[in-house]
Amino acid sequence: MDRMLLEQLAGEALREVLGAVRGTLFCRSTAERLRRSVEPLLPLVQGLGPHAAQRSAGELGELAARIREALDLARRAASSPRWNVYRAAQLARRMEAADRGIARWLERHAPAHVIGNVRRLRDEADARIGRLERRVEEIAAAAQPPPPPALSVPVAPPPLKGVPMQMPMPMDAPPLMHKGVPMPMDAPPFAKAAMPVEAAPHKAGVMAMEMDLAEGEVVGGGGLKMAKERVKEMVMSGVGGGGWEVVGISGMGGSGKTTLAMEIFRDHKVRAYYNDRIFFETISQSANLESIKMKLWEQISGNMVLGAYNQIPEWQLKLGPRDRGPVLVILDDVWSLSQLEDLVFKFPGCKTLVVSRFKFPTLVRQTYEMQLLDEEEALSVFCRAAFDQECVPKTADKRLVKQVSAECRGLPLALKVIGASLRDQPPKIWLSAKNRLSRGEAISDSHETKLLERMAASVECLSEKVRDCFLDLGCFPEDKKIPLDVLINIWMEIHDLDEPDAFAILVELSNKNLLTLVNDAQNKAGDLYSSYHDYSVMQHDVLRDLALHMSGRDPLNKRRRLVMPRREETLPRDWQRNKDTPFDAQIVSIHTGEMKESDWFQMSFPKAEVLILNFASSVYYLPPFIATMQNLKALVLINYGTTSATLDNLSAFITLSGLRSLWLEKITLPPLPKTTIPLKNLRKISLVLCELNNSLRGSTMDLSMTFPRLSNLTIDHCIDLKELPSSICEIISLETISISNCHDLTELPYELGKLHCLSILRVYACPALWRLPASVCSLKRLKYLDISQCINLTDLPEELGHLTNLEKIDMRECSRLRSLPRSSSSLKSLGHVVCDEETALLWREAEQVIPDLRVQVAEECYNLDWLAD
Repeated sequence: MDRMLLEQLAGEALREVLGAVRGTLFCRSTAERLRRSVEPLLPLVQGLGPHAAQRSAGELGELAARIREALDLARRAASSPRWNVYRAAQLARRMEAADRGIARWLERHAPAHVIGNVRRLRDEADARIGRLERRVEEIAAAAQPPPPPALSVPVAPPPLKGVPMQMPMPMDAPPLMHKGVPMPMDAPPFAKAAMPVEAAPHKAGVMAMEMDLAEGEVVGGGGLKMAKERVKEMVMSGVGGGGWEVVGISGMGGSGKTTLAMEIFRDHKVRAYYNDRIFFETISQSANLESIKMKLWEQISGNMVLGAYNQIPEWQLKLGPRDRGPVLVILDDVWSLSQLEDLVFKFPGCKTLVVSRFKFPTLVRQTYEMQLLDEEEALSVFCRAAFDQECVPKTADKRLVKQVSAECRGLPLALKVIGASLRDQPPKIWLSAKNRLSRGEAISDSHETKLLERMAASVECLSEKVRDCFLDLGCFPEDKKIPLDVLINIWMEIHDLDEPDAFAILVELSNKNLLTLVNDAQNKAGDLYSSYHDYSVMQHDVLRDLALHMSGRDPLNKRRRLVMPRREETLPRDWQRNKDTPFDAQIVSIHTGEMKESDWFQMSFPKAEVLILNFASSVYYLPPFIATMQNLKALVLINYGTTSATLDNLSAFITLSGLRSLWLEKITLPPLPKTTIPLKNLRKISLVLCELNNSLRGSTMDLSMTFPRLSNLTIDHCIDLKELPSSICEIISLETISISNCHDLTELPYELGKLHCLSILRVYACPALWRLPASVCSLKRLKYLDISQCINLTDLPEELGHLTNLEKIDMRECSRLRSLPRSSSSLKSLGHVVCDEETALLWREAEQVIPDLRVQVAEECYNLDWLAD
């Protein structure tokens, strides 16, 4: 009733304002401006109709108050005597203020009305389409035509070399996003190819492959459509009762739970029901529950949680966000009741959808259980993975194909992994796979354990090096992106692989659906001069379980990989029980919270070549047994906490004379001492999200003595880095320098030209960088220069043409670069320039002189995936 009165008042006031303004003789221009501001509001207010319910009474009341003020001023201006110029001037100023007030209201609220109308039209269209679909289904059901005969399609030929294979996506995969909007699952293939992929709420570790299971396929016995309708009914009922509620989706790993949850997340009707207030979060076994709950609350309430302890006030949690409508929170990959109890919001109007392998009957009111595929559905999924078609081709042994498919026991992920592993294989390999799968049946009574053994059979078919590389993936935390640079480097160190061979194995595992390359890494990271640290790998948690299952067959002290499967506060007890016997592990992976000196116990790792330390804390004491790892080649420290961590026990580095690679992520580096023990074999240092400035400022350390063989230096997202110490230019062994996303870096050392071995120089996404030192033109071996996204770079050194070996320049988004040095035409080895359209015009003259030069105009691409980590 109040809203109707406000609408009526606003409409009448608008008409009176327009009439009064027309009668105003003096301050005509001001009154006319006020009229132009007010007149368009009349149809807006009159057209609100029944949809005004989405706008609050407070907003309409504010509009009505401003219109009343304008009405009063217009009336007084119209009745003002012509001789009273002072009064007219006063009214003119006040009418100008009223005009500005109405303009501010329009800026704040008019877009919301437009969005509301668009949403209304969309909902009406969805309703019409839904009615048409139901009518078509009714007609089709009445007709009941006989099924058409199956078409015979020849076996798909193997993919050409160099052509990436399309990869089927498992059931727990996230949707593709286009400009922040989830793509419909039934989008045609050409639409997907044309749309850039952006980050979406995702289940970390899920394989982001082509989602063919969701394109008209079934997730479980009743199909995706029926499952989706059942879950929609659960999440869209009972919210208006004023309470809170928890509902669930349950099923074994790889059964399609996350796919179904993502379908709910992006469903138009569900989003309209909750007014787009739907929030998706992946939990996993090692989740930081406090930070997740804080993040969700900030999204739900729209307020930052501030204070000494960053705790959400209890009274806020009970009351909930005021006057903002119902909320749906989707919690994916929940592993325990205690996790769920900590994360459920119990304010009126909040519904939680929990996605888990387990049921929680004490808290979850309704649970939809995922169904495994029946024989026909499973065969269709399997054939798509093995043959790229819906049915068994004529050239294949139909009976054998059905037997192998049946051994997967209806689990979509197993069907896809095993099917992909047998693609283009001869019949004898198929028979061997069938026999191996059959032998896995007696391993355990557990369905999931038996399926792990069946999927293990497909891994056993891989060559020894490829199989070992797959098993190494289990050494990284679940539901976390694995830095591609770290993975490739580990493989190179412990498997004696060259970089191209390691990348080829990565692609092979991706093509066999055993991992996922994020951000189109297969194509982009495969470029000759690409940087791996921009890309990452993800793995489905079931596949990680498979890797751990296969690695854990040997006794603890004999295992090649010693891994903590999930984050724990202390080291595992079985490690402590066996600490007196040396461990044969080649890779050791530890995942904890804060560790003090007393939390460690001494262990012996005489064969360890890789140590991965994952933790979440602001202070971390390095394990004392590092000093005994005489064969350690790669050390990886990744801090998953919210702030940078300070390291203690740095003296452990003294004995690491064989260390070749060091990766530090979210670490505060201490000030470098004047002298230190040289790490004479260290070839590669990567510093990511680290705090560096205090360690480099005023340092007098002779870096060339400390790192005499350093060849690769990577500094990424170290935002406090303002300048590089000139002593870096004394490390004449450096071949690659990559500095990216360091926003305060203004210039490079003038002595950079001393690095005569440097062949790759990347300085991109450093917006404060305003010039390159002239000495860069002395880098005679430089082959690749990347200055992309250095938006304040105004010119290039005049003697750029002296870089006679330069083969490629990436200079996209250098918007202030207006000219090229004249010497650029002397770059005879230059074959590829990547730049924006305006910059491409600057290279026209050089194109005529340099015979093989190709100037590529790059598409705009803004990637903020790292913010979600």
